[in-house]
Parts: sequence; structure tokens; C-alpha cells
Amino acid sequence: MNLIDTHCHLDSFGSEFDAVLQRAQEAAIEMMITCGTESADWSLHCETASRYPYVYYSVGIHPINVTPNWETDLETLEQFFSKMPQPVAIGEIGLDYHNIEGDETAVIARQKEVFRQQLLIARQHNCPIIIHSRNAFEDCKTLIDQSKCNWENIVIHCFSEDAAAIRTINARGGRGSFTGIVTYKNAENIRQALLAQGVEHLMLETDSPYLAPVPFRSKRNEPAFVREIARYVATLFAMSESELSAITTQNAKSFFRLQ
Repeated sequence: MNLIDTHCHLDSFGSEFDAVLQRAQEAAIEMMITCGTESADWSLHCETASRYPYVYYSVGIHPINVTPNWETDLETLEQFFSKMPQPVAIGEIGLDYHNIEGDETAVIARQKEVFRQQLLIARQHNCPIIIHSRNAFEDCKTLIDQSKCNWENIVIHCFSEDAAAIRTINARGGRGSFTGIVTYKNAENIRQALLAQGVEHLMLETDSPYLAPVPFRSKRNEPAFVREIARYVATLFAMSESELSAITTQNAKSFFRLQ
């Protein structure tokens, strides 16, 4: 019943790092992808992936981390595709319209331009793309359409839209991945989106250290807890945990082209 945590932030665990990895292995988490959010963390993720064969990484500029030096950051990002190990995806990238500080028009315009440029890089490398979308689903969808990226390379991580939205991206070839939010009582719309997508393209993630699932809600999240998400999701699909684990693990390996 091995699982893959397709989205976590291992740079967040500090002195607990080794213990977190140990607990993940004890929970049969076969692989994990530690996701980049700014240029300052990319080298750390690359080093982590080089030290631990079951850890993979991505590079990307999160929309809330766009800096005035974003053009230089993008040059640095491309260099990682010449390093070993290479990133398995570009991400997380996208748009975030929640609690924008400063000139809203200018901030959104800058987010969109950096998103466009990263989509262009991803298209050139034909690599998987991890999308962050918060209060910006329609604009994210439009910019991906305009980029001519292959939607089969697109995953909207921590999917938080409704069933109609996921049907829209599924029809294009994209998919959503789901976090511990699906275990929350007030997340019926997300459960309906999960069910609407089905298991054929389903991937699970913790987004740790955020969004711990029930029964760990309000505590710090970690990759081992993807096991709780899988257990809960299996009940929604009326299948065994082992069957769901096998399907989601294969889906993640295929999408991210993992060894």
C-alpha cells in the first residue's frame, strides 16, 4: 500500500526534517515531491533530491513570491534543467488573488506576466506543471489555454473549486490533486469535485506543512499524513485503501515520469 505525496514543502521542517522523513517511510510513503516556491529554495530542494533517492523536486516562482528580480530568477530556474537531478516539474506557479497587498492592478499584472513566462519555459521543456490557483481559477485557465501548453501536463494542486470546474479542466486533459481538505466537514464542494474527476487521474498530496487532514487538523502536516487522506478518499469511492493506493501511486508516477 505504498503512496506518493505529490506536493509537500520539505524545507519547512527545520530540525525535524530527518524525523519527518523517517515517519514518512514508516507510513510506506514511497516517494514525495518537494515543491519550489522561490529561487531561494530551489538549490535546497535539488540537494535534498540528490541525497534521498525517494525525494523529487520542482522549481517555480509562487505568485506571492514574485520579486522585482523575477527575470533573473527565471534565468536561474532554467539552469536547473541542466543539473542532476533535474526537477520533475515546474511549479508551483499560477495566480493568487487572496489578500493582495499594494496596487492590486499592478500586482495581478505582474503575477500574470511571470505565470506566462513560466508556462513558456514549461512548454519548451514539455514537463509537468504544478498550478497554484487561489481565487483565480478562470484567469489561470485562460492563461494556460493561451500558452498552448499541453493540458495533459497540467495539475491544479490543492484543488479547491467545484465539480463543474474540475470537469472543465478534465475535458481539456488536465487534472486536480487533492489534500487533506477533502476530510473537512465544510468541504462538500471539494468532495464532489473529487468524485466528479474519479480515480483515473487522481493524485493525492499533503501540501505539508499546511492543511493537515482529520484527525490531525490544526496540527502541523507532514508527508506521512497522505496515508490518512488515502484512507478517507478510499471510503468515498467505496474501494479498499490498497486499491486506491495502487491507482494513485501509478497515476503520480505516470504524470511526473518518476522512476
